[in-house]
This record gives sequence, structure tokens and C-alpha cells, in this order.
Amino acid sequence: MNKSELVSAVADNAGVKKVECESVLNAFIEVVTKTLKSGGDIRLVGFGTFAVSERKATTGRNPSTGKPISIPACKVPKFKAGQTLKDSVNGK
Repeated sequence: MNKSELVSAVADNAGVKKVECESVLNAFIEVVTKTLKSGGDIRLVGFGTFAVSERKATTGRNPSTGKPISIPACKVPKFKAGQTLKDSVNGK
């Protein structure tokens, strides 16, 4: 499902116009992005948690040459599914 299909499905489910739904979805994405960028996390009980994890610098290998390369440390956004979502996906 892509973004436009998601907007259509949510708009139909909520009984609102697609334009309004797209505006809300864009605002949600913006808030999540700003919160994670500032180092915070977002917890939606039963659905899941959006958070930032830090990866340490490591040494990898260039697959074509086999030479070692340095992979710098970075921050990575993560999503951990809540128990209700996990149960729903597993048919419980």
C-alpha cells in the first residue's frame, strides 16, 4: 500500500474527505520526524513505539574489491510493534 492508497483507505474508514485525511497524515509524519530528530520517542499504546537508535561505527568490506571500509556511527529511526498490533497480525 502506498501513501495515496493509505489516504483513500483511512478517509473511507473515517468518513472524511481525502484532502483532509492527507493533511492529517502529512502533519502526523511531520510531528514524528521532528520528535525523532530532537531525540524523543512516540508511544502509541497497543500500536507501537517510534524511537531512535544509535549505531556504533564499524568496519565493513567493499563487496567488489574486498577492501575494508569505515562505516561511520549514525542514528537510525526504529519502530517496535505493540502487543495489540502483534496479536492482530497473528490472528489472535
